Amino acid sequence: MTWHVLGAGSLGTLWAVRLARASLPVRLILRDQARLNAYQQAGGLTLIEQGQHCLHAIEAETLNASTPIQRLLLTCKAYDAAAVMGALKPRLAANAEVILLQNGLGSQQQVAEQLAPLRCIYASSTEGAFRQSDFTVVFAGAGHTWLGDPHQPAAPMWLEQLSRAGIPQQWTAEILSRLWRKLAINCAINPLTVLHDCRNGELLNYPAEVSNLCAELVELLQANDQASAAVDLHAEVLRVINATAANYSSMQQDVSRQQRTEISYLLGYACAAATRQQLHLPQLQDLQLRLTAHLRARGLPSD
Repeated sequence: MTWHVLGAGSLGTLWAVRLARASLPVRLILRDQARLNAYQQAGGLTLIEQGQHCLHAIEAETLNASTPIQRLLLTCKAYDAAAVMGALKPRLAANAEVILLQNGLGSQQQVAEQLAPLRCIYASSTEGAFRQSDFTVVFAGAGHTWLGDPHQPAAPMWLEQLSRAGIPQQWTAEILSRLWRKLAINCAINPLTVLHDCRNGELLNYPAEVSNLCAELVELLQANDQASAAVDLHAEVLRVINATAANYSSMQQDVSRQQRTEISYLLGYACAAATRQQLHLPQLQDLQLRLTAHLRARGLPSD
């Protein structure tokens, strides 16, 4: 069965290349004919691993192609997910499965409701990769991907294909807990790197700010029945900061490129969840106000 991959960014490229190297059928889905022309001119996807460049001429098609889709990996930005799936829905087979690999929370639920009763599998990854240029991605660090389905606990048979492709993964019944924990870590790191215009490691210069945010995020997780995601959160945030000290966060990179951020699905989602639980989290709420003001001052969307 063909793996359709929409989103030729960092993780989409990383998955597509490894699946293709394992001799599995892969097709990229690109936005329109102009993007397809640019891709064909580039000759394919280039993955850079340990300084070695390797070009992979993976087949590609546009969003409005007629090819039916049975298995789709969706790796676009969270704010594009629902609109993209609305366009792709007519192409989905009756037994199609969609793997959702978006930052934050909120977009997964939107897409799952939109596609019901088709199966949507949520994914959370710690793999490090960044786009160097169009269709060229650098594999920056080994990690792990957790997959799960909040509605169907049985793991799909195709997980073996991911193992064969060298994609470290694990099926979990606690995928929402994984996503909540990653959301909290991102909320403690990404907005601060934007406001201080710094690499992740430089957040060690602001220990009280990080610590206070983590304390409020623990309260948020516990109030939303995610106690396991709250365990040792501050220690985990410091571990991630140290492990990725030389890196710029994805949100900081978006802002530096004058691109829209995923604030609504990260900090915005967290603050909305706090409001629903009637929690008073002044550090978190102040951070959202500061970040939205920062984005608006730079002419960027604040949603």
